[in-house]
Amino acid sequence: MARIIVVGNEKGGSGKSTTCMHVATALSRLGKKVGALDLDLRQRSFGRYIENRRNFMQEAGLNLPTPDYRELPEVDPASLAEGENAQDLRLTRAIEAMDAEMDYIVIDCPGSHTRLSQVAHTLADTLITPLNDSFVDFDLLARMDGVTGRIRGPSIYSEMVWGARQMRAQAGLQPIDWIVVRNRLGAQAMHNKKKVGAALEELSRRIGFRVLNGFSERVIFRELFPRGLTLLDLKDTGVDQLNLSNIAARQELRDLMTGLRLPSLAVGF
Repeated sequence: MARIIVVGNEKGGSGKSTTCMHVATALSRLGKKVGALDLDLRQRSFGRYIENRRNFMQEAGLNLPTPDYRELPEVDPASLAEGENAQDLRLTRAIEAMDAEMDYIVIDCPGSHTRLSQVAHTLADTLITPLNDSFVDFDLLARMDGVTGRIRGPSIYSEMVWGARQMRAQAGLQPIDWIVVRNRLGAQAMHNKKKVGAALEELSRRIGFRVLNGFSERVIFRELFPRGLTLLDLKDTGVDQLNLSNIAARQELRDLMTGLRLPSLAVGF
């Protein structure tokens, strides 16, 4: 069975699609068969990222390791059984079609609460929640007292993850490995950065997730998307010498992939 990696965050602009693409492509480069689904049926940033990659490879005459992206299959409403949800069935069929042939399935969720996103969270073996490194995005995970700095309680999103964990437990499935990834980290060890880090560590002990550093704010990520490229593709596309920023970014990706602790995966790039 494929291991399902879900990338979810109900706020936009946290780097979900960039995280999805780099994780999925890194797995492909490590020799794994990787399926890809995008549940944001309007924006489709992850899907368009992979489409850009395919177009670039065709024009450049390259063959780069690439996730197998597929659209959700359509469902005839007349074929639904009583009480059956069409969106549930679309996602179930998409995963069933890839499950036997893939090692991993990477799923990008929309930056809002949808039925598809909710179901995907219950299917996650690994849940990655990218978070901009600020208290604005911290609010996605928990409500905080602005005066005392104390955590008042979990957010609606955290409660949804808790519900997904309960459903998996009732079904006898392995617990979700929930990982909060701190993106857009500042280069300086600023006071606010330390406070966010301390708050995340405290919250991680209370509601059960691991904290990893993700990607710093870099121009390179905006330049890669139109060609569908990742940090790991630069040498294959004619960039013989990487600058210090790109080398640092590759190390961030290497650290992230190692920190995910995916079974039977040796990170070697």
